[in-house]
Amino acid sequence: MSDFIAVCTTSEIPDPGKQTLEVDDRIVVLFHVGGEFFCIDDVCTHDGGPLGEGELSDHTIACPRHFAKFDIRTGKALTMPATVDTVVHDVKVEGDKVFVRINDQ
Repeated sequence: MSDFIAVCTTSEIPDPGKQTLEVDDRIVVLFHVGGEFFCIDDVCTHDGGPLGEGELSDHTIACPRHFAKFDIRTGKALTMPATVDTVVHDVKVEGDKVFVRINDQ
């Protein structure tokens, strides 16, 4: 597992909002919802679609290609055609800085 890396400040992503980032050579999506931050891989497990380009609704992101939905808190695949969960990464906030630690799953 990697170390926590500073990726942005808390004010850079609106609430609700999202931003696609590269952390440790991995493309991820950082979400800001309900005052909390969450991070998942930017990859739909159905066909590799870019989740960061999907529609965010509460704690759910829909892949823009085939509309498979994932829970941004757990990475759980919620609807077909996705049947495999996506990877969740650790997030912490210190002051106004947001940090992400990549989970190598």
